[in-house]
Amino acid sequence: MLAYRDKGTVVNDMEWYQPLSGFLVGTLVGMTGVGGGSLMTPLLIFLFGVAPATAVGTDLLFAAITKIGGIWAHTRRQTVQWRIVGLMMLGSVPTALITVQILRQLHAHGVKTDPLINVTLGIALVLTALVLLFKNSLHRTGRRLTVLAPQFKSLRAPATVFGGMILGVLVPISSIGAGALGAAMLIFLYPSQPTRNIVGTDLAHAVPLTLIAGVGHLFMGNVNTTLLLALLLGSLPGIYLGSHMSSKVPEKVLRTLLASMLMLIGVKFILTN
Repeated sequence: MLAYRDKGTVVNDMEWYQPLSGFLVGTLVGMTGVGGGSLMTPLLIFLFGVAPATAVGTDLLFAAITKIGGIWAHTRRQTVQWRIVGLMMLGSVPTALITVQILRQLHAHGVKTDPLINVTLGIALVLTALVLLFKNSLHRTGRRLTVLAPQFKSLRAPATVFGGMILGVLVPISSIGAGALGAAMLIFLYPSQPTRNIVGTDLAHAVPLTLIAGVGHLFMGNVNTTLLLALLLGSLPGIYLGSHMSSKVPEKVLRTLLASMLMLIGVKFILTN
């Protein structure tokens, strides 16, 4: 059974380990491109004893703020496919708003959401680990389908909306999915798009989705602003350092290790409830 600090007793003064955690997560994000939620939320829950709802809410705003600058950069490079972003948002935004409203109602009626968050978090972590391990296979499968099944192209639009709907449920509950899972969906459905377009498009969708979910948690009191500022303070230099280190570390080895770690953490979240 996991034990957490009560939301009201979470330390409000900035502690040295908080910006350090932001720095370490930011470095890994810069090196691997894996979304911070996959790393930050479990870290806050397991190591620091932050209540799951507070960890999710804080991380959602952390993710939205740290990724805003990336949209501007990708827009300037014209690497955002706005039609695809629109299709994803058509599915994700309504479902995210509905999911946040359900969480608010549960919160208002005193229903404990920790078990739901933990199980959803575990599932999202396992899916992220699988995506890291089989990213290239997804890309190859998408290419084959495009060639062997011409009707596959006609299914892309509804499949993109449906994928957005799934993210609209996962992200508000777990804070995970807007990055790695969204990118995996795009790699599979649009295999002819260059990697830079996949990254830019996924980012342009992830920011509004995480922001909507994060604001919803903010109104529920599930955001620790002091912790958020500390994480941001450490993450920015970490992302910068990680992006420069990425070319010096074998990507395949790093992704395999990271996937194994996320898989173990995800299974632990599922089995402890």
